[in-house]
Amino acid sequence: MALKEIIDADIKKAMLAKDKVRLTALRSIKSQILLAETAEGQHGTITADAELKLLTKAAKQRREAADTYQKQFRSDLEEVELAELAIIEEYLPQQLSEADLVERLVEIIQRVGATGPSDLGKVMGVAARELSGQADGKMISQVVNNLLNNTNV
Repeated sequence: MALKEIIDADIKKAMLAKDKVRLTALRSIKSQILLAETAEGQHGTITADAELKLLTKAAKQRREAADTYQKQFRSDLEEVELAELAIIEEYLPQQLSEADLVERLVEIIQRVGATGPSDLGKVMGVAARELSGQADGKMISQVVNNLLNNTNV
């Protein structure tokens, strides 16, 4: 079943349950899917990879908004963003734990033949492609940077 159909079904459930936060988050996802489907050059459907990118982008936006609200001491708005983030994350694939992420990145670093910080771009290109949707890009970058700056990789 396509993500759009799953979201439609879940929107109906949220309406019946009168769950406003869930309904808002799901409608936001559906809106982004519809925009992507009707974008210039699209043929009315989007790939599973594009759906994953949409969900990842939506989750990142909620995370950044929550951080901003936290810095502004607006806990009421932060809670809403975090609640919507939790709902969006239900539709994302399971994220790698930090230990699993380090393990995968060490393997990528060895495969690419990276030896130091100057190889960051080379490693990030492969890591971003292979770990797309499994870990946050900022986290990947941070771990790669730490591993490359450590001489005993």
